[in-house]
Amino acid sequence: MPKPVKHVFVCSQSRPEGHPRGSCASKGSSEVLQTFWRELQQHNAYDRVAVTYSGCLGPCDGGVNVLVYPEGVLYQQVTAKDVKEIFDSHLMGDQIVSRLCAPASAW
Repeated sequence: MPKPVKHVFVCSQSRPEGHPRGSCASKGSSEVLQTFWRELQQHNAYDRVAVTYSGCLGPCDGGVNVLVYPEGVLYQQVTAKDVKEIFDSHLMGDQIVSRLCAPASAW
C-alpha cells in the first residue's frame, strides 16, 4: 500500500446518552464514515487518501468532527451530505472547505 497523500480521521467516539460532552457517534459519525469510504471507493483513490475511524478528537460539542492531515484541518458538524464536497474539494483538489472548518478556539 502506498503512503497516502491525505489522511482523514472521522471521530467515532460513543458515550452514554445524556453525557455532558456528547459524542460524535450520536450525531451521525457512522454514516459520515461510511460515506467517506464510499467516496474513496468511487474515486478509486486508495493510493492518495486513507480514511480511518478514530476516538475522540477533542471538541465534542462541534461533532461530527473530521480531521485531515497533513494540513491538520479540523472540520466540524460534518454530515454525510458534506462528505462529497470535502472529498472533491479538499482531498482531491487541495481546496479547504472553509464553511466547515472549526474555529481557531476549538484547538
